[in-house]
Amino acid sequence: MFLYGFYGEDMTTTKSSGSADIRPFTVAIGQAELDDLDQRLANTRLPRPTAEDDWDLGTPNSYLQETVDYWRDGFDWRAQEARINEFPHSLTDIDGQTVHFIHVPSAEPNATPLLLIHSYPGSFIDFLDMIGPLTDPVAHGGKAEDAFSVVVPSIPGFGFSTPLAGGRWTMAKVARTFDTLMRQLGYDSYGSHGSDAGAMISRELGLLAPKGYLGMHVLQLFSFPSGDPAEFERLEPKDYAALEHMKWFQSVGGYNAINASRPQTVAVGVADSPAGQLAWSELFNSFGNGTSLVTRDQILTQVSLYWFTNTQATAGRYHYEEVHSGAEPAVNAAPTGVAVFADDFKSIRTFAERDNSGILHWNEFPEGGHYAALEVPLVVAADIRSFFAGLRAA
Repeated sequence: MFLYGFYGEDMTTTKSSGSADIRPFTVAIGQAELDDLDQRLANTRLPRPTAEDDWDLGTPNSYLQETVDYWRDGFDWRAQEARINEFPHSLTDIDGQTVHFIHVPSAEPNATPLLLIHSYPGSFIDFLDMIGPLTDPVAHGGKAEDAFSVVVPSIPGFGFSTPLAGGRWTMAKVARTFDTLMRQLGYDSYGSHGSDAGAMISRELGLLAPKGYLGMHVLQLFSFPSGDPAEFERLEPKDYAALEHMKWFQSVGGYNAINASRPQTVAVGVADSPAGQLAWSELFNSFGNGTSLVTRDQILTQVSLYWFTNTQATAGRYHYEEVHSGAEPAVNAAPTGVAVFADDFKSIRTFAERDNSGILHWNEFPEGGHYAALEVPLVVAADIRSFFAGLRAA
């Protein structure tokens, strides 16, 4: 009930005197690393192909060969690096952990502070196309009152939030770390948005209920049938279709089981082979089902970041830590908005409301998938605005 008190309060940017050691950071991959990548790509040895060489058994050779060739001869990391560095990057230390983040305060005086929390196997790159529309809505056809001051951190163990320090990292621990980050930046209140890992961390923020937490907007609520037949009485035909899609999503997500049991073993091969890193990132292709709108350059920017930072092991370890965390199920009461995209994991409202009592906003979109922030960033940004505008009006 505590969180509901924020509905009628001022949701604008309020800042306290943060005093953390915050250091400017520039993404600058050395030429020797680029040369090493090129050489490894030139020496790629693909596995023997399946008879059909399609996506049924995983990432096919035909896709890998074409994309590896483009990675060498068409993809321009330096151009992507320059675009990344158009935004102000910083590093800080929280309880011994280096945390990388982008921080773009809005010029609008009443902007709402907003954490944007990335996916797996994504990164802070997920949100580059959303920062402008969120921080400067007027320049993108919106209203000044819909402005956000944006903080885009890298989850510890991902990207430049490395090396991973302090032992066992769960999503709950990341939530506490990101709350500390927002306080160090001087924000007394804020909301969050996330997809995949970012959605789970946002939900952990809801469970944590830190003072001033405004609420969460997510692309997924990972709620499943409990086994109680009564739950199915409220399902609509579209929910049964969503259940079938959920079954398919789980059937092709074998990386979850591998990361949850042997993350260090699979990381050896991926860390030693850029083609392995590309293949392991097949979720960007929606497991090859033909629905993904993520472009080849977007995929290779993300995969290159993982390669250069050598973070497959520490990124994948979250599956293991979550499975072994011992956390008991809990109901999230934070104000919650959900955007469900047609080709993503299908959150089912009946199950989601069982686990999240504060759902106030639920929209479903006909185009976009698991990486909607990359595929349809303006749609995601508009739905974030709509959710937080609703909180302000309540």
